[in-house]
Amino acid sequence: MPLTFTFDPVVDPALREGLVDLWTDASNAGGAIGFVPPVTRDDIRPELIKHLVALIEGRHRLVVGRDRDGRIGAAAFLAFNTHRLQRHWIWAYTVMVHPDLQGRGVGRALMEAVADAARTLDGIEAVRLACRGGMGLEHFYASCGYKEVGRVPGAIRVAPGDDRDDITMLLPLH
Repeated sequence: MPLTFTFDPVVDPALREGLVDLWTDASNAGGAIGFVPPVTRDDIRPELIKHLVALIEGRHRLVVGRDRDGRIGAAAFLAFNTHRLQRHWIWAYTVMVHPDLQGRGVGRALMEAVADAARTLDGIEAVRLACRGGMGLEHFYASCGYKEVGRVPGAIRVAPGDDRDDITMLLPLH
């Protein structure tokens, strides 16, 4: 099912609740988006509020993919750098695809929408993201044009005795 992607959608109650649902469902399916399952909507909500505050303050932007019924099936936040020497690239954060849509090209479409959105931002030359090792995510992002530019072994502790690499990926926009 194709999604329609919107850059900077109107933040209303339906969007907020849709993002909470997406983040919860994706996390509980094992998605590497800041949590380890099981999580509840109440676990997710404070983190979403932080992202929404950053939107209001102009520090983040949002890309959302909705199905024809308006349900959110994919989303990613873009975060600006505040350091004056790093303002020429942007972070992709909290990249999520609903588990029911995975394996159908939705993730690739989301990453294309993220790149397209970043290209509209003045002075932005690249998109950078971090992903959790041990899940093959670096291979997916590489297939979307990202290059691995850094890796910190064992930097992410998923559980006692389960440390994963923190992998940095970069997509030049030129």
